[in-house]
Amino acid sequence: MAIDTQTTTSGPHPAVPPTSGAPAAPPTTPPTPSAPGDGRLSGRARLVLFVLCAAQFMVALDFSVLNVALPVLGKDLGLSQSALQWAVTAFALPSGGFLLLFGRIADLYGRKKLFLTGLLVFGAASLLATLAWDPASFLAGRALQGLGAAVIVPTGMSLLTTTFPEGPLRDRALGISGTLLSLGFTIGMVLGGVMTDTLGWRSTMGLLSVAAVVVLALAPGLLPESRTTERPRLDVPGAVTVTGGLLALIYALSTAASRGFGDVDVWGTLVLGLVLLSVFVAVESKSPAPLVSLPMLKRRTVAWGNVGGLVTFSMMSTVVFVLTLYLQETLELSSFLTGLVFGVQGAASALAGAYAPKVIGRFGARRTLVGSLLGQGVLTAALLTVGAESGAWVATAAVSLASMCHLGAIISYGLVVTSGVPDGEQGLATGLVTTTQQVGLTIGIPLLGVLATTQASLFDGVRTVLGVDAVILLAAALLVGLGLRRTAS
Repeated sequence: MAIDTQTTTSGPHPAVPPTSGAPAAPPTTPPTPSAPGDGRLSGRARLVLFVLCAAQFMVALDFSVLNVALPVLGKDLGLSQSALQWAVTAFALPSGGFLLLFGRIADLYGRKKLFLTGLLVFGAASLLATLAWDPASFLAGRALQGLGAAVIVPTGMSLLTTTFPEGPLRDRALGISGTLLSLGFTIGMVLGGVMTDTLGWRSTMGLLSVAAVVVLALAPGLLPESRTTERPRLDVPGAVTVTGGLLALIYALSTAASRGFGDVDVWGTLVLGLVLLSVFVAVESKSPAPLVSLPMLKRRTVAWGNVGGLVTFSMMSTVVFVLTLYLQETLELSSFLTGLVFGVQGAASALAGAYAPKVIGRFGARRTLVGSLLGQGVLTAALLTVGAESGAWVATAAVSLASMCHLGAIISYGLVVTSGVPDGEQGLATGLVTTTQQVGLTIGIPLLGVLATTQASLFDGVRTVLGVDAVILLAAALLVGLGLRRTAS
């Protein structure tokens, strides 16, 4: 495929001359070959896409593969039930908090270099978690996994959007990436249970370590180096305030489910996070080399695209959580049968991923995003028809169809946000996309999931959550549609 961007890429491909007088970095890797004239991916392009998608899939798998293993893990390592949440929070804090910072560092100093570094950290951290001998060593491994993920996700997405030119090739690449992202989360839930029952919880972390080694072995010879031609100074005050703000916000929302929003620690860190993010906005407005371009955040495509992404991720993660409770606690299905339900959901997502680029090509990313949010909302509302004694088939059908719409929203919101963004800011744009993803996955369950366990009965709580979830999705579809319509006019 032709690489014609303002990023530094290796090989003889022509590049747009830098807008500043900064010299281009020397070539270090072989170029990615051009795609065939009909827009199909070339053999080498498929290998590049495989490496980038494998890394994203690995991180998505890590987000869910350990969930069903937590009770066994806690007994083995001596983690109390109240402390088990830290197995998830220790990963979520750095993975969400450092995304923007590492996305910008990659823009400035080389996306490929940082991507490989992230893989190395992630692989070593997974090995540490596999061999953990006490709670401290395990949580340290999880935190380092999150740090590695915070590097891999934005750099991997930046490499994808700068390697595949805007148009059908990028649409197809993002479609495959989005499908694997959704599948990684779903497969992780099923695979985690099977591996824990047969090989023990440590096998779930060992699998991630092996996956990191495989990707790390393939990536250096396939990926082109890419970075901005300009070399501004890193915005340290902005980096400190945005990272601190995100860390505080994610910590507060992650712990609210167990402690409640009335806990001093929860609302204190929530206020701290909001204050730091407010300071960050003030710092960026005066910085000569801001970490986040405020004019870019004022673009309606960036703002409304990320709103759509935040809603689709947070609402679907909440649905999966409450359906797990409903199937196992209300209908008393086994873990295996519950896994089959989500296996069907994963297959539906894979099917949607195959057709989403064609839908986007016909209707456009903006209309697809709005339609996907609308469909996800309607099908979530359909889950309200399940009963207290039966409803597994309805739940399977509705959540699978909702996941197809969810997959369409994932792919289209990434395209809405990144389309038209200069290559020099792709790391920032994809950092925003992936920060939205991680924050969405983190906040949905604390904000709504707690309603399922505080009602008179679990079944009533599940219905309450599903109703609120559907209303939020439908409202978001309306608002995003209006916002993006004004953009187009």
